[in-house]
Amino acid sequence: MSASSRHLSPLCQLPAGVTGRVCELTGDESFCQRIREMGFGEAALVTKISGTTTSLCLVNGTRLALNHSAARSILVERLPDGAK
Repeated sequence: MSASSRHLSPLCQLPAGVTGRVCELTGDESFCQRIREMGFGEAALVTKISGTTTSLCLVNGTRLALNHSAARSILVERLPDGAK
């Protein structure tokens, strides 16, 4: 599926309990590099646990909290329930 035919949304808009695949990072290069080092690289699976202003996420078996600005810069494709 091409990037143009996928529906991407910011991680901050992913509902709690839902898993998405990281498809694109926005922001300056230093932010993108740091967020990749934290495990949010392109194609990583991330489950949003809770939050709106601060997003608590599970990525690579680790719980991480992101502020709203960081979560808004991570574009994810929502996976169907049960798909991983």
